[in-house]
Amino acid sequence: MTTVESPIPGERTGRAGHPVALLGISLGYFMVLLDMTVLSVAEPDLAASLHTSVAGLQWATTGYTVVFGALLLTAGAVADRHGAHRVFRAGVAVFGLGSLLCALAPALWALVGVRAVLGAAAAACVPASMAMIARLYPDPARRTRAVATWAAVSGAAVAAGPIAGGALVELAGWRAIFLVNVPLALLVLATTAGRAVACPRGERRVDWTVQLAACATLALLTDALIAAGSGSWAHVAVSAAAAVLAGTAFALRERRSAAPVLDPALLRGRGVRTGLAVGAAVNFALTGDLFVLPLLLRHDHHLGPVASGLAFLPLTLPFALNPPLTGRIVARRGPRAPITAGAALLTAGGAVLGWAAWAGAGYGVLALGLLLTGFGVSFVLPALAAAVIGAAPEGTAGSAGGVLNAARQTGATLGVAAMGALTGLGAPAGPAAALLLPAVLCAAAGGWFARVSSR
Repeated sequence: MTTVESPIPGERTGRAGHPVALLGISLGYFMVLLDMTVLSVAEPDLAASLHTSVAGLQWATTGYTVVFGALLLTAGAVADRHGAHRVFRAGVAVFGLGSLLCALAPALWALVGVRAVLGAAAAACVPASMAMIARLYPDPARRTRAVATWAAVSGAAVAAGPIAGGALVELAGWRAIFLVNVPLALLVLATTAGRAVACPRGERRVDWTVQLAACATLALLTDALIAAGSGSWAHVAVSAAAAVLAGTAFALRERRSAAPVLDPALLRGRGVRTGLAVGAAVNFALTGDLFVLPLLLRHDHHLGPVASGLAFLPLTLPFALNPPLTGRIVARRGPRAPITAGAALLTAGGAVLGWAAWAGAGYGVLALGLLLTGFGVSFVLPALAAAVIGAAPEGTAGSAGGVLNAARQTGATLGVAAMGALTGLGAPAGPAAALLLPAVLCAAAGGWFARVSSR
């Protein structure tokens, strides 16, 4: 790749664009998000192939999101310390190799273990990709356009995931959804090679004891919720008690750490905590729905993988169509209006989906619930980053972005665990209660955000 030399480090990237490198960085995030959505329509085939229950399917999903969410707390510091491009490319390489191993997994335990490795690789990619874009485009106007491109390319993974997953499963079974990541990873490595994306090393410290305590807390809480779905109450009690102990250890160590993963000044910012709550609630709804609905579509509506993927179009199309509108609203009126409107749409969508599952309604009612949910998510998420970063104290914008992503992935993990548990209890109203739960959480988080932001 040709670069424009400059005696000032980084200045060469301000005078010339690097569309190939930007495409590679965007495809890296596309791959990470695709892996979160493509698995949804493969659940019935995976369950039949590996002879697993709903609990096993929950771990196949949350094995990825537990590690991804927890490690996002310090992934930015790791990228700063070792060089963002090195961390990004290492994460992509591990992601490609891990995806190949997932496709070859002989049993559920092997799949869950490698999915956890994929979560760590994903956490390495996301904050590092933003640092690489900042390095490529130091000019604020160019950087804004580059971030918009990154978001558009990567966001397409949410829309493409269920359809691509359905087609791959129909063609070659669930293992094919992981094989597709291998050529993607090779393409990303090829397009992000060279000096243009090189980032310097830093001196930021990482407290791995705190990080391990955070991972343990989230994993044990997830285990307790999944065990509740199978009625293993002794298991629930032990895992819940262990989660409390791990959480306490995290809080005590975090308070004394010289490199805390949660910046106290950030959490004191007015509106930050409400923004994090909304982010967690939105991903709880989105990822939980993507876990529960394929099971419902197969069991109650007798849809195959391709038909199930197409059935998700009302949910996923707004991700491709609505963000430009949301961006214009945020630019003119600020983030409050789209966030509160989106939370209201998510509440309505969850209520419709829950009623459809309870009443055994046809696909038309489900489609309405999916459409409301899709527009709700696509209103909230583009505005939420602006709201949280805008509410963060000066000098903490980078930490704010990392904590917001961690909160969202934590919400995704708990969504699969809690909604899957309600579905797995076997009660006739279980799926309906599972689909209604996000409506309650989004209403609560949206109301809290609206109250705080109106002061």
